[in-house]
Amino acid sequence: MAQNPSALTDVAGIAVGNWSNEPARTGCTVVLLPPGTVASGEVRGGAPGTREFDLLHPTRSVQHIDAVLLSGGSAFGLAAADGVMQWLSERGRGYRTRHALVPIVVGAVIYDLGVGSAAVRPGAEQGYLACEAASTEGHHVGRVGAGTGATTSKWRGPDAVQPGGLGAATIRSGGLIVSALIIVNPMGDIVTGVEVRDGDAVAADFAAPDAWNTVRENTVIGVIATNAALDKVGCHLVAQSGHDGIARAVWPSHLTGDGDALVAVSVPPHGQGQVGDRKGPDVAVDLVRALASEAVAQAIRSVLT
Repeated sequence: MAQNPSALTDVAGIAVGNWSNEPARTGCTVVLLPPGTVASGEVRGGAPGTREFDLLHPTRSVQHIDAVLLSGGSAFGLAAADGVMQWLSERGRGYRTRHALVPIVVGAVIYDLGVGSAAVRPGAEQGYLACEAASTEGHHVGRVGAGTGATTSKWRGPDAVQPGGLGAATIRSGGLIVSALIIVNPMGDIVTGVEVRDGDAVAADFAAPDAWNTVRENTVIGVIATNAALDKVGCHLVAQSGHDGIARAVWPSHLTGDGDALVAVSVPPHGQGQVGDRKGPDVAVDLVRALASEAVAQAIRSVLT
């Protein structure tokens, strides 16, 4: 793992923490968000593993979330969100109901059970430990956290599998900041340029692997964060454009065996979390969308370095 000069924590107020088990090739990553953070998201892969994703739709009543949990362990790893909820509850964070504050933790997982120990999966204790490790001063990238057991290029067959990992990228335009933290575990390849196909070689590659019919456990998941003051509809549009970044940097992408899911969050300076105090950069949502697409593509490609 390495310290990346770009990090999701480039958006002020965000903290990122990782828990990793390198021998078992699994882990989890938590993104802790300041009060009042607006969020939405979108799933485009055919095999998602998620928690609380329905509430991200713009028509749902809850506007703010407290954290995003990204985890290995397939559906088992969603249990790590329980530890994140406990950590937040102990600190008085959550959606106010008549009887208690209920932390809102959105979760998404990758399948990494086949690369290390399938018996070791992140759970509530590991999610809590990731929160304890969280920092606003940057985070590691590479084979760390939820990216510890991530792999790519599985559509080409078992001998062609390459390491994936946790990638990050930040793009700035004046006072606007758009950052992406992505767990890269696709069925497809990471591509670095516009030209995906290498002459006639792709025809032979395309026809060769039986993995098309056998590999179903893949995904690209992540968080896009901006300091622009967006509402929930704006965040939804940003998440949609983030998937364009996946399609730009992973080929083929959004397949039936991929669980691609992105959460977009708006974290402008806002005092004590009151929506009326939100005063992020005054920018068009389409600019944020364009930068989000590129940030996601760069974050995915960053795991190659």
